[in-house]
Amino acid sequence: MQNRKIFAVVLLAVCCLVLLVSESKTSGTAPLSPLDKANLDNAVNMFDQGRQVFRFATFDDQIFWGDAIKLHQAIEGTKFGGVGPGLSPKAALAFGLKVDVDALPASLIEQLRQSKVNLDDAAVTLALLKLNSVIGVTGFFNPDGSLKSVGIQCALCHSTVDNFLTQGIGHRLDGWANRDLNVGNIVALAPNLQPLANLLGVDQATVRKVLQSWGTGHFDAELALDGKAFRPDAKTSAVLIPPAFGLAGVNLHTWTGWGSVTYWNAFVANLEMHGKGTFFDPRLDNAAQFPIASKAGFGDVRNSPDVITPKLASLHFYQLAIPAPTPPPGSFVQEAASRGKVVFNGIGKCSSCHVPPLYTEPGWNMHTPSEVCVDSFQADRAPDKRYRTSPLNGLWTHAKGGFYHDGRFSTLLDVVNHYDSCFSLDLSDQDKSDLVEFLKSLPQPQMEIN
Repeated sequence: MQNRKIFAVVLLAVCCLVLLVSESKTSGTAPLSPLDKANLDNAVNMFDQGRQVFRFATFDDQIFWGDAIKLHQAIEGTKFGGVGPGLSPKAALAFGLKVDVDALPASLIEQLRQSKVNLDDAAVTLALLKLNSVIGVTGFFNPDGSLKSVGIQCALCHSTVDNFLTQGIGHRLDGWANRDLNVGNIVALAPNLQPLANLLGVDQATVRKVLQSWGTGHFDAELALDGKAFRPDAKTSAVLIPPAFGLAGVNLHTWTGWGSVTYWNAFVANLEMHGKGTFFDPRLDNAAQFPIASKAGFGDVRNSPDVITPKLASLHFYQLAIPAPTPPPGSFVQEAASRGKVVFNGIGKCSSCHVPPLYTEPGWNMHTPSEVCVDSFQADRAPDKRYRTSPLNGLWTHAKGGFYHDGRFSTLLDVVNHYDSCFSLDLSDQDKSDLVEFLKSLPQPQMEIN
């Protein structure tokens, strides 16, 4: 009986294979040439390698986060040889750190479901780090099991989870902006901020005050370049963490341009994550605009060995392969979105800059502050002193914290009203409402794009 079942399965598989081959012949699809197959194999390998880099590569930045500022000591706490109370899972989740449920053993998942895990105990955080389950954070342990150091990855800021198990614990969502993450408060836990104080030319108390001013979902990449911690209105200079998906075909990256996706990867890995690599941008030698960077020599960084540059190509490839996620059913009104599409491409004039289906300009996607009717503070912190036309696909995933680089517009309707006034569009309330529904519907299926 068992042999018959096996025979039936094999026969079914053979039949499926025959049908596939037959369909390929009748449809006129030619088999892959050796070169095409080699290209495909390379693409698969690049994707796999890039995913590993995005999720797990620290670029040796543990030398800074652990050895230098000793963040690991604040994580483990006095009880385990560190300082302070330690970072409990409850506190870590409150800071916006995420846990990959797929890295947890089934027994622990069941205990979490039954609330049998003490989430107030820093020992549990250490256990989660040993499982390599804390997204964007890697713990390095001594032979006796104590925490030796800690490093961070790209995924820290640019990944979240689907909350499959509970809030903050679920399956990875690579490329999503972690708008729950309070980077500043996490870094401020480190007992030794003197390296940052030395860089900025202030004391540790001032550094800690600045970090704690950033707020949830914000990060200030330019602080280490120009030292401008606050805007003229006394609000933080930190900007919202952007998503890292839907970047294929998009030219300049970040709110104010700076460079391509792979440029920003090199910039962040070397200058922000404090990894060990090579970075070159003589624009940072401009002492008038970038006094901190110029003095620190950030325009020409060289490390040997260079552990960043060999990973940039695959990291870039993986990021370009992450599509913007489609909105969940029921998250927008389809009829209104269809009308809003007409407004977007017509009287709203949105598509003149947000060109479908990229929803940014092909080419140099930059505008002066006056062209978009906003102040120049953040633009002036970048080399081109302009703002990028941000891609709109996947807006629904990063509505938390507001819109624009600094979250100044709380809702999409606020954004629409801004441009209605800026460009004197005279849109009706219905037009505005429909336009919002269209923006919530992006990305739309490819077949719907004209």
